[in-house]
Amino acid sequence: MKILVGIKRVIDYNVRVRVKPDGSGVDTDGVKMSINPFDEIALEEALRIREAGQADEVIVVSIGGNECQQQLRTGLAMGADRAIQVDASTALQPLAIAQTLLKLAQQEQAGLVMLGKQTIDGDNSQTGQMLAALWERPQATFASQMALSDGTATVTREVDAGLEKIEVDLPAVVTVDLRLNEPRFVKLPDIMKAKRKPLNVVSLEDLGVVPQNELQVSNFAPPPARAKGIMVEETAQLVTELKNRGLV
Repeated sequence: MKILVGIKRVIDYNVRVRVKPDGSGVDTDGVKMSINPFDEIALEEALRIREAGQADEVIVVSIGGNECQQQLRTGLAMGADRAIQVDASTALQPLAIAQTLLKLAQQEQAGLVMLGKQTIDGDNSQTGQMLAALWERPQATFASQMALSDGTATVTREVDAGLEKIEVDLPAVVTVDLRLNEPRFVKLPDIMKAKRKPLNVVSLEDLGVVPQNELQVSNFAPPPARAKGIMVEETAQLVTELKNRGLV
């Protein structure tokens, strides 16, 4: 069985995001970039499944320019068998990403597609669900535990009311949550080995995908500055202040 894992190049989660002065976007000059944290967890789980003898190959996929090859090489250093870069000059929206992953899943005859539940830049949490609908295969989102057995995946999902356990037939789409695992540390010998692993580049045209961006972002703005707090000397003063602000 092949496992297809989608990863995205994003600003590292430890970096403070800065908006450009003209509000046209986020400043990425000189900023550390990394694999989207949720995608890294998805890749780690795929590697563990292969190491348990339940999969034959793990393929990492990223959509973007040549800069995303850095993240693909990191995925290969973690243990993925090969990588695919879908060359795209502009950022794609969830539907176009899902259409792209669908073509690759069909070409590779993937038995499982694993994604992060969302990216930390767009926060859409839509790609996995759209891919499952286009592929006409089951989906299990927000996975915090999963196990494979006899052509099925048993997934524990994190939902608003707590935890929900479901069973889906493979092939399927699984999107993962933070508590599923802790990704492994990449060692220098693994980084050197990753340079010799195959990394193929295909275009959207090769896959027959014509992106149509339905949404346009007109402006970026940072969140408002947090107001300075005040000190109160007694409970009555605190209650009065809360009432004045309409909080009680």
